[in-house]
Amino acid sequence: MMKGKVLFISVAVMLAAMFLSGFSAQADDIKSRMLQRLPVINSLKGQGIVGENNQGLLEYRKSAGTRQDVVNAENQDRRTVYRMIAERQKTTPELVGKHRAAQIAQREPAGHWLQDAAGRWYKK
Repeated sequence: MMKGKVLFISVAVMLAAMFLSGFSAQADDIKSRMLQRLPVINSLKGQGIVGENNQGLLEYRKSAGTRQDVVNAENQDRRTVYRMIAERQKTTPELVGKHRAAQIAQREPAGHWLQDAAGRWYKK
């Protein structure tokens, strides 16, 4: 339950910028999809199959394939969010993603895999 709560808070923070910037209709759709995927993503993270990379995206730690549809959809929505925030803040989606990765690393529960800024994986 704690893992889901932590990720929900992370998603909420990420989407807050979109809501405040006038993207509410698209943001509602993205938020809904992300919340629906949350149990699968938490399971994949808990099994060590995927981790959070240093670009604010999910990345396979082992060979791809397990629920690749969910991972691809999540990353696509995250990229959309990062692009929307970047446009609003007059920066790049890559920079938004890197900042988001740092936030995720702070909030991710113990036992999940993270990638540091140098690209090295570690288990929190």
